[in-house]
Amino acid sequence: MDLSWIAEFWSAYVPEWAVAVLGLVSAVLVALAAHALAFRLINRLLRRRKSGVAASFVKRVRWPTRFILLAFFLTAVLPTLRIAPDLALLLQRIASLSLIAMVGWMVISVVNLAGDIVALRYNIEITDNLAARRVQTQLRILKRTINILLLVVTVSIMLMTIPEVREFGVSLFASAGVAGLAVGLAARPALSNLIAGLQIALAQPIRIDDVVIVEKEWGRIEEITATYVVVRLWDERRLVVPLSYFIEKPFQNWTRSGAAMIGEVHWYLDYTAPIDAMRNKLDEFARESKHWDQKVAMIQVTATDRYTIEVRALVSAADSGALWDLRCEVREKMIDYLKERHPGCLPRIRQEQYKMEPPPQHDGADRDAGRMGGESGGAPGIEKETVRERH
Repeated sequence: MDLSWIAEFWSAYVPEWAVAVLGLVSAVLVALAAHALAFRLINRLLRRRKSGVAASFVKRVRWPTRFILLAFFLTAVLPTLRIAPDLALLLQRIASLSLIAMVGWMVISVVNLAGDIVALRYNIEITDNLAARRVQTQLRILKRTINILLLVVTVSIMLMTIPEVREFGVSLFASAGVAGLAVGLAARPALSNLIAGLQIALAQPIRIDDVVIVEKEWGRIEEITATYVVVRLWDERRLVVPLSYFIEKPFQNWTRSGAAMIGEVHWYLDYTAPIDAMRNKLDEFARESKHWDQKVAMIQVTATDRYTIEVRALVSAADSGALWDLRCEVREKMIDYLKERHPGCLPRIRQEQYKMEPPPQHDGADRDAGRMGGESGGAPGIEKETVRERH
């Protein structure tokens, strides 16, 4: 059976651009169909084995692999199509760049999945979470650092596939002088934050969920990114601090070696305050509180002045949140106890009054006489001169 007429009809009546479009559409449809069929079979196998890790992996690489298949099929079909050389070169470069980008995306997804799987084994919601916070901090910083490096490598490979960009890069390296210095100065903030992130991951001056005081603000480390740290303040505000801050400037870390803490409670009382009775009541308040860790509860007189004494109580708790609640609870209960049982020991200012004799009072005539120099008038203390008549 002779089918040559089909080829003759096709070449005579179907334009070349339609053949090219049909070839590209066919490649796209075949790639999508192959991807859908492959992932349907994979999901069916995973449902039988009930593997959560494998299911997460398949979910994360689903979209990258779809674009990888598309780019692969288009790259394979383009040389067989009759397309203008410029358009064919453009499509070839787009397919090649997409293929490299999708491979980089898939590798980054696999790295993030591995980090999340390891992070699930370390729960920071428990009370003694020092080891978990250490691992979580290292994982987050290293994961973001690896992602940045993979992104840089992927973009570099994509650019090096373009001949014009490759020639520019070679010439730039050949003349690495002022240009290299300028690029280094421009990239200094990003590089300093990247190096600071690696230092924090290894030395760990801060960890996830650490209690810190930064710029006179109390808060917890909520997130550590590749360039900055988010501190959740006590009133739910967020303080965003560059990573390099925690390497270059001093700050307070209340949970550096453990979550347990000791706090102070101060009262300013009269000298008649019953210190022994307050010690007994502090022990009672601490035992009744759910926030006390049964380690430290003591009272001391730490200072005095002209009017009051300073009484300080030390109490301990398992973490900073419980310590804050315990301090407030002890302070309030002790004030209520002193008001009810020993109101005289609350601070007060003494004032003593003395009855003094009033100064002697003079009547108006005596005051006027004294002012005029006595009964005869004139200057005070000088009698008025008497004038004798001459006869």
